[in-house]
Amino acid sequence: MVREFSAVGAKALTGAERLLRSAVTLWFVVAVTGQWIFVCYLLLAYGNTALAGNVAAWNEKLTHGYVPGDTFGNAVVIVHLLLAVIILVAGPLQLIPKIRTSLPRFHRWNGRLYLVSVAIASVAGLFMLFVHGTVGDWTLVLGISIDALLILLFGGLALRAALKRDFVAHRRWALRLFIAVSAVWFFRIGLMLWLVLFQAPVGFNPDSFVGPFASFMAFAQYLLPLAVLELYLRAQVTANAHMKAAMAIFILCLTLAMAVGIFGAIMGLWLPGI
Repeated sequence: MVREFSAVGAKALTGAERLLRSAVTLWFVVAVTGQWIFVCYLLLAYGNTALAGNVAAWNEKLTHGYVPGDTFGNAVVIVHLLLAVIILVAGPLQLIPKIRTSLPRFHRWNGRLYLVSVAIASVAGLFMLFVHGTVGDWTLVLGISIDALLILLFGGLALRAALKRDFVAHRRWALRLFIAVSAVWFFRIGLMLWLVLFQAPVGFNPDSFVGPFASFMAFAQYLLPLAVLELYLRAQVTANAHMKAAMAIFILCLTLAMAVGIFGAIMGLWLPGI
């Protein structure tokens, strides 16, 4: 993602390395654009109703988002949503090398804000999951729970590596953290890509959100992107130009699919929800 995803130093890049770097840069730009559009949706859809004093309207978009009389539970939901906005804005900024090198102090403090935010948001998300409940069956609950635990694990390992000044390991754990944190967004993009392709809720019930595709997405929302990241990290350091080129083409294909999913989410989820 941008040069942060590149381990190539000052030496001249080969054609395959340039292609891989360009593919990852495009992926990053498209992904961040989609995530920041999602941020705008969160601010408009939830912020406007909150300012209007109509937080009960959140239940139209969020399962058991507002429960009358449950002051603590409702506060957890509000904190979770606020932190989601901070996380989606702060996370990508950590991966832009120009910011890291030109504004190191900002990079450090933004990183601390990001780590604290994802930790609190993960715990709040687990509270919402097990106390407020969600749609779907046990597979969705299990998938989301594992992702929350992975976020806490990756965040802790990224922090430990940074404190040890092992910046190579820090970078890798930070990238894994970014992917795991983005799972909720990947879920929506994957879902809308599926609906765009089939023009129908194939493999799941749209009301109960139970079915083989829903169970698949419960885990695929983070396991597939993490698997792609690991393949990329290996292609990045290999001397095999064919492997680099193949990975670049694969990432370009994924970027196209992601762009279609983003468009589907904008038209099918976010614009109608504002």
